[in-house]
Amino acid sequence: DYLRDPDEIERQSFVQIRQLTDLSRFDANQQQVAMRLVHTAGDPDIVHDLQFSPGAIEAGLAALHRSADILCDIEMVSRGINQRNLRGQVYCFLNLPTVAERARQSGETRTMAAMAEWPMHLDGSIVVIGNAPTALFRLLELLDERAPRPALIVGMPVGFINAAESKQALWDIASSEFQTPCITL
Repeated sequence: DYLRDPDEIERQSFVQIRQLTDLSRFDANQQQVAMRLVHTAGDPDIVHDLQFSPGAIEAGLAALHRSADILCDIEMVSRGINQRNLRGQVYCFLNLPTVAERARQSGETRTMAAMAEWPMHLDGSIVVIGNAPTALFRLLELLDERAPRPALIVGMPVGFINAAESKQALWDIASSEFQTPCITL
């Protein structure tokens, strides 16, 4: 016997998250993001590494109200975005027919090659990088080259090679030099 009602599962999950997780350093909107991340990871301790630059939540909400597009580094991230209430488009260019060949010729990752498509969509967008540290580094390079600024960067790439460094670079550069709100874990 197990609980089957999806609403009750979600309700109980978030009650438990609130009991297990110290959310006191976050405002109400940040707490919502933090709880979703804890729910996704199944680990209350991840909130210790969660950072929001000033105005990040407000910038993201304003972008969504303006029907901003969302750019993702991989399909799994784009598929995980609930599009029910979105008015903008969710883009991931990783599987375009030209990307694999472009990556092979340039000797870079496919996510880096796919980002050649990003500049025309960046202005006012929300960027969500949830897999590839090289994508986060490439985004920072694009911004350094004066590409249009997104409204918000969510930088949470995974792995052991370049992951921590790319997130630190995002925190150091995007929130100060580029004046672009960001969230990172």
